[in-house]
Amino acid sequence: MKITSIDHVQLAMPSGRELDAEFFYSEVLGMSVVPKPEALQRRGGRWFKSGTAQIHLGVDSGFTAVKKAHPGIVVEGFDELVERLKSFNINFVLDDEIPQLRRMYVEDPFGNRIEIIDQRSLSDLPY
Repeated sequence: MKITSIDHVQLAMPSGRELDAEFFYSEVLGMSVVPKPEALQRRGGRWFKSGTAQIHLGVDSGFTAVKKAHPGIVVEGFDELVERLKSFNINFVLDDEIPQLRRMYVEDPFGNRIEIIDQRSLSDLPY
C-alpha cells in the first residue's frame, strides 16, 4: 500500500462569500469552478480545479482563518502571477528562506494562507 497523490485540499470559508471565492480562485489564480455533487450543494462553498490540483472551500459557521497551515500550489508562469496579483492589488510576500525555491505567500479573501511555488525552481532542489 502507498499513497500516490493528493486529490484535493479543503479550506474553510465564511458563509455567503462564494462570489469572493470565485473571484480569487478563478479570476486571479485561473482555476475553474468544479460543480459540487448535488447532495453537497446545500452546504455552500465552492470547489476549484486546475490541472490535477483541486482546492475545495467549505463553509464553516465558526470560521477563523488558519495562519500557519496552508496548501502549497505549483504554478507555471510565476512571474506572470506576480504581475497579476499586483494588477488586482492583492498583497503577497516573496520568500527566499530556501535559496533554490522561488515561492510566495498570499492570502485568499478569507485570510487563508496559500503558498505558491514556481514550477521551474523545483528541479533545483536537493531533496
